Amino acid sequence: LPWQAALGCRAAQVLMQYCILANHYWFLVEAVYLYKLLIGAVFSEKNYYRLYLYLGWGTPVVFVVPWMAAKYLKENVDNLGSAGGAISCWVSVTARVGSVCPCPVSPSQINLLIFMRILKVILAKLRANQKGYADYKLRLAKATLTLIPLFGIHEVVFIFATDEQTTGILRYIKVFFTLFLNSFQGFLVAVLYCFANKEVKSEMKKKWQLWKLDH
Repeated sequence: LPWQAALGCRAAQVLMQYCILANHYWFLVEAVYLYKLLIGAVFSEKNYYRLYLYLGWGTPVVFVVPWMAAKYLKENVDNLGSAGGAISCWVSVTARVGSVCPCPVSPSQINLLIFMRILKVILAKLRANQKGYADYKLRLAKATLTLIPLFGIHEVVFIFATDEQTTGILRYIKVFFTLFLNSFQGFLVAVLYCFANKEVKSEMKKKWQLWKLDH
């Protein structure tokens, strides 16, 4: 590749890696924030929002920068490894350095632990009010399904279902669910936790009525 094209291609790769990691760490931020609301304060009221921003946007940099340095040192030549070869785009499948930063495992595992803890709290509260909620098992199932896209729990399943272990139809199913959930995760969270919220719908209804009165 000409060096101008290679530079743009590398920049796109670095940006993609950063966005993937930021997505995982914002899953973690969402989990910690909800855990704080249900269980108790994790950070002081004064500075926890800043810590959330550092965790969501700053932590991926800690992993992307060493990955970028390793790619620059080890994969700046073509696949044949010749010093005078064409400049690579850091996307070689047979590369010595991983093509994807190997760090989303930790936030996914933490999210799984928080997810199980929150479900335990929800189950305890539903059992305590079992007389008022005869369908508490259905409510627990509903809470579980709505928390899965918020916490990115599907990522934990796909960690164990690697490309080497999935072949044929199973691999296509994995790719479909991975792309679908990753692409529409924000939309699912917005629908479940924003537009389906009674307070949000009430405010939207008030704004709509005010708009009709003004016009």
